[in-house]
Amino acid sequence: MLVNAGSPRAALDLRALRAAAGPQWEVRLHAEAGSTNQLAAADPVRHRVVVADHQQAGRGRLDRVWVTPPGAALTFSAVFDPVVDPEWWPVLPLVAGYAVARALGDFATLKWPNDVMIDDRKVSGILVERVNTRPPMVVIGIGINVDQTADELPVPTATSLALAGHPVDRTALFGDVLRQLRFWLGSFAHSPNTFLNQYRGRSATLDRDVRVELPGDRTVEGRVTDIDAHGRLLLDSPAGLLTLSAGDVVHVRTAE
Repeated sequence: MLVNAGSPRAALDLRALRAAAGPQWEVRLHAEAGSTNQLAAADPVRHRVVVADHQQAGRGRLDRVWVTPPGAALTFSAVFDPVVDPEWWPVLPLVAGYAVARALGDFATLKWPNDVMIDDRKVSGILVERVNTRPPMVVIGIGINVDQTADELPVPTATSLALAGHPVDRTALFGDVLRQLRFWLGSFAHSPNTFLNQYRGRSATLDRDVRVELPGDRTVEGRVTDIDAHGRLLLDSPAGLLTLSAGDVVHVRTAE
């Protein structure tokens, strides 16, 4: 549940973060950091979470750089043992996006695969990376725009919780996101198909006309008809029905 922000630009406090996370988490706080994913992956311990009050070199999909003003965003990376068979690993980014959307509230939707949106503007980005330990771990890096003003956002298609009318305390949000991550990763491991039905219900991409920028500088257009059992996008295109496992989606018109 979101709560009203007290001092959203105040520095994060390690003791408060630990209390919000709960005893199952080991929390490490950095006043400044390059990439929390890199820090977490360098020493991946299950249920360790690395938080940066100011992340200076955050990374997103397609190696995009994500930088925010100090105190304006919530940026952290959590380490999990996902306890799923290898065939289900490609769905983990969708699980992470869904968990963040649930933590934010009913107003948050998902653009495939895991961009969290408010009114078709991006409020959160997520980068999920595998670490080849034994057993393999997954590092889930999350960046949420909390208090940015319009001129502090990198692109006009982004928003922040404050701009969207949903102010929140960063520490409380941190605890909510971790709880949702633990719950939905566990639910997914128990029943992947049940989770995917939940994901479809939050999707802003289903039944949309989209443009998809694919690896290798290719672009396809069409209408999204479904998300399959392994989280892939089914696109009805001029070339026929395509099954896409990766790509950058642009919604080209409002959902009907």
